Amino acid sequence: MTGASAGIGRAFAKSLAEQGYSVTAVARGVDGLAALIAELGDGHDHLAADLGTEEGLRSVTQRLRGGGYTLLVNSAGTATHGEFTAVGLEASIATLDVNCRAVVVLAHAFLDAAEPGSVLVNVSSTLGHTPKPGLAVYSATKAFVTALSETLWHEQRARGVRVLALCPGVTATASQTAAGVPHWLVQTPEQVVDRARKALSDGSDAVVFTSPINRALTAALRLFPRRAALALLAD
Repeated sequence: MTGASAGIGRAFAKSLAEQGYSVTAVARGVDGLAALIAELGDGHDHLAADLGTEEGLRSVTQRLRGGGYTLLVNSAGTATHGEFTAVGLEASIATLDVNCRAVVVLAHAFLDAAEPGSVLVNVSSTLGHTPKPGLAVYSATKAFVTALSETLWHEQRARGVRVLALCPGVTATASQTAAGVPHWLVQTPEQVVDRARKALSDGSDAVVFTSPINRALTAALRLFPRRAALALLAD
């Protein structure tokens, strides 16, 4: 479980622990991880690792390649708001490293050792389908995650291994306050995780939208002329 100290990742960790999973929580912050593990109770583990670094990726892949894990949730992610040329190149590359490179590296390590019945969940976004000006690189990384997950879903199902791209819309987290967004568009991390749990139990296809509203709005925006859709999302 990456990105486990906050937001959707933390909600996933708590939900999985309640279901009886033994959780290995991964995040950058030692304090946040320690607090989470204390809340989860006995039988769980944590690993402090920055997935934007070689060292951090190496420490997590070593765990995964050792086998014994039946579920990997790639929830870690980062974004920098602003017009593309106004955002420092270093920040954009960091977003690529965490949102794309880390997902590929960890998915490869997990799937290489996965047994039938194992599941990989990659947390994507509706913005992977309907990119938002001001979040150019983030939107592009989520399109990558969704496309990767769909192809892995097809490749891995013959092995009895499931792969899902979980696509939430606006979610109320510490990094996404959802200020100014209509309340009916905003989900809590717990609601996102509840939808993921349902998808895991009902045999959903590769791409999972976390609410009917998200699915409908994404479909509607894709029917718009691209110029009009981008103008709407830029507001």
